[in-house]
Amino acid sequence: MKYYIETYGCQMNVADSELVASILNEAGYEAANNIDNADILLFNTCSVREHAERRVLGRISNERHRKKEKPHLKIVLLGCMAQRIGESLLTEDTGIDVAVGVDQYKYLPAILKEEHGSALNFNSTENYEHLLPIHQGKHCAFVTIMRGCNNFCSYCIVPYVRGRERSRSYTDILADVRSATDQEMYDVTLLGQNVNSYHYQDISFPILLRQIEKDVPKLRRLRFVTSHPKDLSDDLVQAMQESSVLCEHIHLPMQSGDNETLKRMNRSYSYEIYLDRVKALRNAIPEIAITTDLIAGFPGETESQFESTLQAMREIEFDYAFCFKYSPREGTASAKYPDQIPEEVRLERLKRMIDLQREITLKKFQAMIGKEVEVYVEDFSKKSRTQVSGKTRDFKIGVLSGDETKIGSFVKAKVRAATAGTLICD
Repeated sequence: MKYYIETYGCQMNVADSELVASILNEAGYEAANNIDNADILLFNTCSVREHAERRVLGRISNERHRKKEKPHLKIVLLGCMAQRIGESLLTEDTGIDVAVGVDQYKYLPAILKEEHGSALNFNSTENYEHLLPIHQGKHCAFVTIMRGCNNFCSYCIVPYVRGRERSRSYTDILADVRSATDQEMYDVTLLGQNVNSYHYQDISFPILLRQIEKDVPKLRRLRFVTSHPKDLSDDLVQAMQESSVLCEHIHLPMQSGDNETLKRMNRSYSYEIYLDRVKALRNAIPEIAITTDLIAGFPGETESQFESTLQAMREIEFDYAFCFKYSPREGTASAKYPDQIPEEVRLERLKRMIDLQREITLKKFQAMIGKEVEVYVEDFSKKSRTQVSGKTRDFKIGVLSGDETKIGSFVKAKVRAATAGTLICD
């Protein structure tokens, strides 16, 4: 039996899909090289925004016709969406045969032997110990170091669908990172809903970073997402400053630059605390790139409070920002707030936020002109087979002339031009 996995959402889901592939292969299943050859279609889902769930249901609807040609074909819903509403979807005419939540992937082979089924209960200790994911990337790898979240931001569904925090053992993390580098994946990203709160036995997150660098000499680049500002310690800043493999980049979600809004979001920090962490990072690592997440139109957000976020963007000058309009999620605290912002206002604020960030990003990228960067070449450029592209250490896309012989190599190049999304190099 052959399976085919489609992954939606964040890097955590990419890592989970690799874990599922490992579990299925161990059980005797085989990965299909395309969807047409598959007997089992698995959709690994995200529930952070309603649009993501609608998109998955649309994809599943488009693929139901395959059951006419292959009556034995099964459609499987995995991940956060399965955890949140999988049981109800199984009772509807959606085409879904199986729903498996984030803590029950190891039971998937047994469930597939049944006609229908689900496994959705939380297991607060599930860390998939001693299971090595099958890394699907050619040059970069994602390694999960912890699962779940304890923060309960008022807008976020994650703690309700992924459970509470639990950290993976260093032995398993080390085996995972070594497996990636043995496969010539030299850019590794450590994953967790809040990596800063990683703690296993006597190993804190800064200690983990130092230990990986010591124990995996093949590693060239080490990254991590996501960091919660309230837990970004001076020790972590120092670890980043001292390391030769930790990249000069951090993703540090701000969400809002207004203190009242941050309080309603239950973010547990003020803008002043956030700004202090930014200054600490830039003082220690002047060349660091800082990216962030921002929400426009959070319930109760006044025009003045939104302007505070725009002003914070001008003051900090993020290298890039992932900007979203607020999306109410059933089951979260903020979905019940009485002062919801009209859709047209959310969209208008989002546009202003994106426009401002585009200006800042272009300024940041153009400031790189004339400087030398190291590009880890990952593939051909999207626009030309005579050019290749990859990421710099500070997580910018660099494009330069080259052919397939450069793919997989680290190239020193000088930036000669820049757009708001790409460094054009020689």
